[in-house]
Amino acid sequence: MKKNFLIGLTVLIGIVLLYWGITYLKGVNLFKPANYFYANFDRVDGINVATPVTVNGFQVGQVRNIEYDYASNKIEVELNLEKEFKVPQGTTITSSAELLGGAKLELSLGDSQAFMKPGDKIPTKRISGLMDKVGSDVIPQVTAMLPKLDSILTSVNTLVANPALNRSVSRLDGITIQLETSAHQLSTLMSNLNKSVPNLMSNVNGVTGELKTTVSNFSDMSASLKQLPLDATVANLNQTINNLKQLSNKLNDNNSSLGLLLSDKQLYNNATQAIANLEALLADIKQNPKKYITIKVF
Repeated sequence: MKKNFLIGLTVLIGIVLLYWGITYLKGVNLFKPANYFYANFDRVDGINVATPVTVNGFQVGQVRNIEYDYASNKIEVELNLEKEFKVPQGTTITSSAELLGGAKLELSLGDSQAFMKPGDKIPTKRISGLMDKVGSDVIPQVTAMLPKLDSILTSVNTLVANPALNRSVSRLDGITIQLETSAHQLSTLMSNLNKSVPNLMSNVNGVTGELKTTVSNFSDMSASLKQLPLDATVANLNQTINNLKQLSNKLNDNNSSLGLLLSDKQLYNNATQAIANLEALLADIKQNPKKYITIKVF
């Protein structure tokens, strides 16, 4: 009997510890004093045992149990609130769905100085959470967009299946190859330029030095020209030009001796006749020298 009693006691202690461990993992502390309140909801989507109850974001309790009330056809939620927490009259509790499928319970404290007693029912309200808005606003729009999306996908499939697209892609491959070739040629050209630039700069420096020498020579020549008597030379040249002009005027003037000599035809004819007679005389002298020269012998 003693052995059976010990076995039964061990099993009972194990069951108690298992129950306590499960409730503790759920967030329910059986040994912590608390006040129990109730709330009736039409829907408890996302509300589970150990769902936190908060006031202005601070947790003051959690859900202890959830049961269906067949009399009122509502779902009764048992709330486990901290012993020191007082619930004023006029307090309400709201439920809203969260993005990841859970729910949160938020107490909106009333302004009354009187407090609710443990076991009272807290009025409830349900507000539209983010998931409710997604279900009511976004999903209908997505549903309306599905036919358009199907049409777009059909158009995309038609475009992808078009042979012209394949030809365009092939041309793009060719253009890419040409661009790579051009880039390689440009790189080679830049490499050659990098090699040629030092020699080119050396030649430019040489030409610059020669230009400096030429400019220096021009400067020396300019200084030499400045030292020459250019004014006197120009004056003499002008005098010579004036003399030539006077000579030309005299040659063209029929009243001057030179003008008469150059313009008198009678004088020209007489001179021509005299020359002709002189030539005839010389010819006759050559032919008949005895006629003009007499030689006497003593």
